[in-house]
Amino acid sequence: MQSRRDLRTGPIPGHFRALAVPAAIGMVFATLYNVVDVYFAGLLSTGEQAGLAITFQVFFILVAFGVGLGSAMGALIGNRLGSDDLDAAKRTACQGLVYGALVSAALGIAGLRGSPALLAIISEPGPARDAANAYMNLILLATAPFLLGFTANGILSALGDTNSMKRAQIAAFFANVILNPLFIFGIPGVTQGLGFDGIALSTIVSQTGVMLYLLLRVSRSSLMAHDAPARWRPRFADLREITGQALPATFAMMILLIAGFVVQYHLKSFGTAAQAAYGIALRIEQMILLPGLGLTSALLPIAAQCYGARDFDRTREALWFCLKAGSLMMAAGTVLLWVMARPMMGLFTDDPEVIGLGADYLHVDGFILPAYLALFALNSLLQALKRPGVTVWIGLYRQGFGVAFFTWLLVDIVGMGTWGVWFGIAVAVVTGLIVALVATQWIARPLMGGVLRSGPYSSPPRAE
Repeated sequence: MQSRRDLRTGPIPGHFRALAVPAAIGMVFATLYNVVDVYFAGLLSTGEQAGLAITFQVFFILVAFGVGLGSAMGALIGNRLGSDDLDAAKRTACQGLVYGALVSAALGIAGLRGSPALLAIISEPGPARDAANAYMNLILLATAPFLLGFTANGILSALGDTNSMKRAQIAAFFANVILNPLFIFGIPGVTQGLGFDGIALSTIVSQTGVMLYLLLRVSRSSLMAHDAPARWRPRFADLREITGQALPATFAMMILLIAGFVVQYHLKSFGTAAQAAYGIALRIEQMILLPGLGLTSALLPIAAQCYGARDFDRTREALWFCLKAGSLMMAAGTVLLWVMARPMMGLFTDDPEVIGLGADYLHVDGFILPAYLALFALNSLLQALKRPGVTVWIGLYRQGFGVAFFTWLLVDIVGMGTWGVWFGIAVAVVTGLIVALVATQWIARPLMGGVLRSGPYSSPPRAE
């Protein structure tokens, strides 16, 4: 049985190492998982590679709901563990899993009906759109594995366990490496391959395995072994509370779709090569961001437990450690992208136009990596404070207004071409960080004395 990790005491750097390193490793393999899909799609054709990039914008809706549920579990259960209310923590975990199952059914049905219309907005008729529609029809079968996997991981993270997700992602990656060619090309003389559909089938099988393993780990955790009875019957009050915490985080993630649709809308006028370049470059960018993402994901359970214990000085200390350590990591990423952008693009395609366009994006993007890190950290803190609604407004500015306005300005008015898209994204991120800093300080001041220094609402040390 896995015991709970008490994040309210002990050295903060040690807790970050214990949580962030496994989380980052898991994210590395999750991103490599996607890289494998991009690689095998490229073996089929540039059109199908572009189709995979297009589906990312639509499938991200499911990812957004999963992230919202995971962060809700991390914040709500973390706060209750911090205040030593184990009965409420167990009840919330059970209700969260029920919630995930209900949302999975609803989203699966909605996706089958709505994805063709969404894909039509960001693509032109042709092979890329046809491939994207075929992929979505299959991948929606993985809705429950994705959402319940995220929910279970949120529960485990609140307990201080990020190792389980790491193991699951490593196993899923190697399964995908084996299953992709098997399902795409088949076994000569034995079974016929499914072509592009094989990529989706591989994801369904491997992500189902991830879900089952994480649910097993939750069932064997000390939280579920607690004497309080398991509460599986849906309770309106609990579901409403989870909704209030999960939906703002979900919407904040879904706002990324607005930026994605705006970017793809502008890129489609520059051709399939530009769309494929953006899809590949996004995955490279994700790889570089992973150490920072691991750090900011660790901040959520640490801050949630400390805030639940009303140790505001420690909550503030955790935030600033995350920002300092993460900025150093991202500075190294900036250098790496500047030097290695073209060789990294060349790993996924031999099309010189795609390589050139993707390298241009990565050269611009490299300089705003620290800004991304700070935004992710502030979002984690706001979720830990149970104020996720603020992240929606920050996202609406950055990914809604910011990307749309600055991209339109630089592409349509200034006439910078694809460079206008890349710089439009960068300006939106930097100005979005300024908005986030102001908003977080404003929200945190009455709750914990602010994030800049100890204020009048700082709490005394936690009572034993």
